[in-house]
Amino acid sequence: MTIITRNFRSRTGEVDIVALDGEAIVFVEVKAWSSYGIENLEYGINEKKQRRIIETAKYFLSIHRKYNYMAVRFDVVFVSPDAITHLASAFMERV
Repeated sequence: MTIITRNFRSRTGEVDIVALDGEAIVFVEVKAWSSYGIENLEYGINEKKQRRIIETAKYFLSIHRKYNYMAVRFDVVFVSPDAITHLASAFMERV
């Protein structure tokens, strides 16, 4: 992946990383949980958080139209004391 920007903010929220992966633009949420396992990730990336990321992604695409032809993917990178886990296509939305 090639990182386009980090910590992209809008009035609706923030996306930790925006990157290119082949013909896809990827919006990445990074979660660092020291006391919770990956099995509890759904609490950190709940529906409300997903909606905020999706709305921020839509805003990003509205001001960076050159990426509008690309497939859109939402990934989560889970960082724990033991490992870093990349969950590609962790959730979906039609953008």
